[in-house]
Amino acid sequence: MIQVAIIGGAGYTGGELIRLLINHPFVDLSCIVSESQAGKLVSSVHTDLVGDTDLMFAPKLDGNPEVIFLCTGHGKAKDFISTTKLDKKTRIIDLSMDFRIADPSHDFIYGLPELQRKKIKSSRHIANCGCFATAIQLALLPLAKAQLLNDDIHVHAITGSTGAGQAMSDTLHFSWRTNNISIYKPFSHQHVPEIRQSLSQLYPEFKAPLHFIPVRGNFTRGIFATVYTKYSQDLDQAYKLYNKYYNNEPFTKITTVNPDLKQVVNTNKALLYLEKHDDQLLIVSMLDNLLKGASGQAIQNMNIMYGWPEDSGLKVKGMVF
Repeated sequence: MIQVAIIGGAGYTGGELIRLLINHPFVDLSCIVSESQAGKLVSSVHTDLVGDTDLMFAPKLDGNPEVIFLCTGHGKAKDFISTTKLDKKTRIIDLSMDFRIADPSHDFIYGLPELQRKKIKSSRHIANCGCFATAIQLALLPLAKAQLLNDDIHVHAITGSTGAGQAMSDTLHFSWRTNNISIYKPFSHQHVPEIRQSLSQLYPEFKAPLHFIPVRGNFTRGIFATVYTKYSQDLDQAYKLYNKYYNNEPFTKITTVNPDLKQVVNTNKALLYLEKHDDQLLIVSMLDNLLKGASGQAIQNMNIMYGWPEDSGLKVKGMVF
């Protein structure tokens, strides 16, 4: 068993990590830090955990854990690392966007298993992917590897309200969000650079424009992305390409039946579905933004780092109705 800590455990991603890690077969969740909730029972904030854990929020990191999950706000992960004395062997998995773009100033590896499994396995520091970025990259990685991304890429993706975090804002109030829909940050979303970085890793000559329209949905969790671009081959060849790329992936699955979002909610699964319309290939990509798009993927990365089965602690099943 390894000792694990969470920094920023009061938010949605922290809550998901707690739910998963208290049942992980190889982990002892020893410390959950929240400055705003310090001294309170974890189950008083994450009330679905009543009866499941008697852990309390700590005001600061206690002990010397082998793995630290950072669920802090963007910009705060860098602050934590720079102001906290950590053992050189401590492994860090950061769920913010602080280290997602490769830079000589840090040694974090981008944590998309379907792209970086070998590097993740040998790394001590992982920058977990963005939720939108995960869904969109999974839709495009096989085309990038085949060097078939040479024309405009169009993305329309809708996310649940939990994607905006737990802090209240005008667009998160129930009276505004329910029975409502809106776009935000069109063509300029912060996940676009990490998407382009990954596609360029597989296809160094990748220069195609990526047109991304993010949408706020009136549901709580999940991402439903539709992606289309020019594709000269037929649908059968496209399915062969995608099945070959994801053949051995434990969580990314290809389906030939038009899927719906509930098939992935509350799971670590990502589903991909393809259609061909004239010269356009349509890829539907969906996942749970808090699991495969955040905390579930973070645990998958930890499992890879330690050589454990990738589904350890992640055998969760979604709702089917």
